[in-house]
Amino acid sequence: MISVPADPMGRLSDAWRHCVGTGRIELALRRDYQDSLAVLQRDIGFRYIRGHGLLSDGMGVHRPYDHEGARHVHHSFTYVDQVVDTYLAAGIRPFLELGFMPTELALGTQTVFWWRGNVTPPRSHREWADLVRATLAHLVDRYGLDEVRTWPVEVWNEPNLPDFWQDADEKAYHRLYEVTAHTVKEVDAGLQVGGPAISPGADDWLERFAEFAEDRDVPVDFVSKHAYTSGPAHHVPFGVHQTLAPASALLDQFATPRELLKRTRLAELPVHITEFNSSYRPDNPIHDTAFHAAYLAPVLAHGGDFADSFSYWTFSDTFEETGVPTALFHGGFGLLTHRQVRKPTYHLYAFMARMGPDLLARGDDHLVTRHPDGRVTVVAWAPVDPTGETPGPDRHALRLSLPVAAREAFVRRSTVDEEHGNAYTAWRHMGSPRSPKPGQLDVLHEAAEPARSHRRLPAPQGRAELDLSLARNEITLVELTPVADEIPPWWDERRLFGRPAT
Repeated sequence: MISVPADPMGRLSDAWRHCVGTGRIELALRRDYQDSLAVLQRDIGFRYIRGHGLLSDGMGVHRPYDHEGARHVHHSFTYVDQVVDTYLAAGIRPFLELGFMPTELALGTQTVFWWRGNVTPPRSHREWADLVRATLAHLVDRYGLDEVRTWPVEVWNEPNLPDFWQDADEKAYHRLYEVTAHTVKEVDAGLQVGGPAISPGADDWLERFAEFAEDRDVPVDFVSKHAYTSGPAHHVPFGVHQTLAPASALLDQFATPRELLKRTRLAELPVHITEFNSSYRPDNPIHDTAFHAAYLAPVLAHGGDFADSFSYWTFSDTFEETGVPTALFHGGFGLLTHRQVRKPTYHLYAFMARMGPDLLARGDDHLVTRHPDGRVTVVAWAPVDPTGETPGPDRHALRLSLPVAAREAFVRRSTVDEEHGNAYTAWRHMGSPRSPKPGQLDVLHEAAEPARSHRRLPAPQGRAELDLSLARNEITLVELTPVADEIPPWWDERRLFGRPAT
């Protein structure tokens, strides 16, 4: 039995809720994407959203033209405005990632993804600076300086990888960052700019980035990197399978920037993990499973100890970096499928959104908080085997003694496991239809609902003993509300069938 103290140990970090990823941002022009974003914000409520392609050709910002024998550039913000308006209407702000390179400004032709984001340096840093300046100045003019100052500006995405930055040329990235950061500050000194947005396995870039920034006196307001725990991809048609490191490896990656930069000028800056997940592949079916939610639960519980934010990549399977989805469940990164079916990991985030601000206890398999109105909330999870060599235990027992501000507590439990709150299992049972019919889709939305139960617990001396038995890969939310009993004195359930009380 774990005795949870009545006095809080501090505030529950909401670093897990600060930002979420979205693939390329022009998808926000689609109605199905907007509907999914509305569901996400209703149930969870992220503060920022980050995606690729703000300056890519699909957004139509950079528009060169010839007039009277001279080359000019027109900057168009029609799609930018529609995307940002969509975000703000949903109660979420943009975390601006500057990239990729417009084709007419690019030095080369190398692209990434089926939508062909150009990943080469600019052929003119002056013209790139003009593009950055015009974009930010427009945003300030349209949305106001005080608002845009709250939007972080990240320079590029994973420049340490040759797929995302030509030849992974570090000096070329430093040059791009320097030009960009000074341009951002020219628009307004209060705008936040940072990087280098590196992928796992390139931590040496952080130290050299700090040296470069100090040597060149380049503005840096935050440090960013990414975190994943999957191994090499083993391809199958329309999908991949990968090994996984323990989820604690994500926490180790979150901690790296502060550890490496503690004796540099960047030591005290905010650290944003602007992408994290288990697998970096959007076609790995692990993302759709109950295992995935239980695997990431300790990361959400402890991640705020190491980073100011860690952004789940991504919120929706409306994503398409590897092409149009081949089935409803295709391994997509998303917390939601492209038909707004909620996945088990979605419920993990929704459970976290119901936690209170006061942190009472935290362990390897549980998190306990309290709300100002006296409600006590528990998120618990069954430990998993990340290797997949064993299925994990059939049952996991957890016993908690919880402080309750009454002699009884109303207990509401919401459960997600292999059979409950798990549309993926239902989809497999119905034959894995690639495009479910309306009736099948209704069943899947219903199957995605967590199982819920209610009971009452005695709390003598202001403490309730909660015994939890968690199934394999289960995550559960338990909410204990102090009972103020309003049953009238004449009520006696023994008399429901007209019999006299005995």
